[in-house]
Amino acid sequence: MSREIIINSTSQETRIAVLENNLLSEIFTERKKEKGINGNIYKGKVSKVLPGMQAAFIDIGMDKAGFLHASDIADDARAYEKLLDEDKDISQDKLDDEIFENEEEVSISKDSSLQIEDLLKKGQEILVQVSREPIGSKGPRLTSYITLPGRYLVFMPTVNHMGISRRIEDKGERARLKGIMNDLRTPNSGFIVRTASEGKSHEDFMSDMNFLKKLWGTVQERHDKRQAPCLVHADMDLVFRILRDLFTSDIERILVDFKADFERCLDFAEKYLPQHSGRIEFYEGKEPIFDLFGIEIEIDKALGRKIWLKSGGYIVIDQTEALVAIDVNTGKYVGKRNLEETILKTNLEAVKEIVYQIRLRNLGGIIIIDFIDMEKEESREKVFHALENAIKGDRLRTNILKISELGLVQMSRKRMRESLSQSLCQQCIYCDGKGLIKSSTTICYEIFREIARVAISEPGKKIMVSVHPDVADMLYDEESAGIEELEKICQKKVIIKTDFDNHIEQYDIVAM
Repeated sequence: MSREIIINSTSQETRIAVLENNLLSEIFTERKKEKGINGNIYKGKVSKVLPGMQAAFIDIGMDKAGFLHASDIADDARAYEKLLDEDKDISQDKLDDEIFENEEEVSISKDSSLQIEDLLKKGQEILVQVSREPIGSKGPRLTSYITLPGRYLVFMPTVNHMGISRRIEDKGERARLKGIMNDLRTPNSGFIVRTASEGKSHEDFMSDMNFLKKLWGTVQERHDKRQAPCLVHADMDLVFRILRDLFTSDIERILVDFKADFERCLDFAEKYLPQHSGRIEFYEGKEPIFDLFGIEIEIDKALGRKIWLKSGGYIVIDQTEALVAIDVNTGKYVGKRNLEETILKTNLEAVKEIVYQIRLRNLGGIIIIDFIDMEKEESREKVFHALENAIKGDRLRTNILKISELGLVQMSRKRMRESLSQSLCQQCIYCDGKGLIKSSTTICYEIFREIARVAISEPGKKIMVSVHPDVADMLYDEESAGIEELEKICQKKVIIKTDFDNHIEQYDIVAM
């Protein structure tokens, strides 16, 4: 399977697409004014202790307080006790640094006898790390089990255990890595050997280990000197996280369309991944890079509710705050032989599309799939096994229950960040929250990209943009710098015209 990473950057946002066999499989977005906080470490202050929920709210200096459950609190007496058994797999539950939910897993043993009121008091200061981004109305999820990721290792301070990624299956390689780590690891230090470590040398691990220990020393120093609430360590930006976490030997190339990011990627690769640096390329074409690979079209499709299957059937995806419902329908497909065969073929075709959409849309939490009812147990087994096999390629931890007699599959998927629709859309003001529209910011950035296209293909010294009043206000105010930048790049004057008859997603761009 060929895999590529496409990086599209502007002064407003960075978008990164992962392609598998030329098909978009994942999309990541980071906006300069809405930078994610997952993996950040804060010196927080306890604002409220809730014994009934066995949790506490922690002020970390943001608009919303963070949520810290009792099971995510490490005190000095039991910090990381029995965190890793050398022969156990590494679990994802505590690899909170990974925005891309890497394949490693960590298993942590909790002491359920300790109550939240015994661990925390109101006003107490505590060092915490963000394990999940704020989603919807919920604040960030926090943990006091700190993890610091490197290229080859994940460092967990004060842990006297070591684990190896379960994705490294070769017993000889596991034994070699274990021997290297036993030689390098000092007492009272814990490390997870990541999948990218396969085949790496003693020197690679030493370099990564020294870097992570220095980083932890910096975190401790900032914690001692600063007053709560405050940020003591911010994780890398999206581009560097992609290089750190996804740039492995199976990535054929990384294509970057922004010169500054291309140079940053090269510098990073030459320092940490010299054997891969030749696979980083700069895109110099005139056509927007996401248009060239058909990514813009796929993103728009992924924001839709109904997805048609090649056979004529279709699936419908409805997302709520607590769960996602996916409905499979035969649609226009009438089959050739009998009803059971028609239903089975539609369900099997739907399985591939459902798994693809779950990954692309980054759907998480509880997912209910309503397959078309099948009478034969054999048919239900075929669909269930097809779903199990299709989901194996997903880096996020999933749990699937057998198909019920009603044709329903209940599954859970670890939720670490907002879904695609949550990050790109906002509640529709026209339907009072019953549907979704693109946010004004998203429309602005679409307009910027369309202006760049028009400037290349159309003659004239001016470009007239007719937009909804809300979008016009944003273009005049928050995004005015983007307009000025485009005018310099395109050497054309951009005129913004307010059209009160326009839908908020509608705009017209004309060269004059």
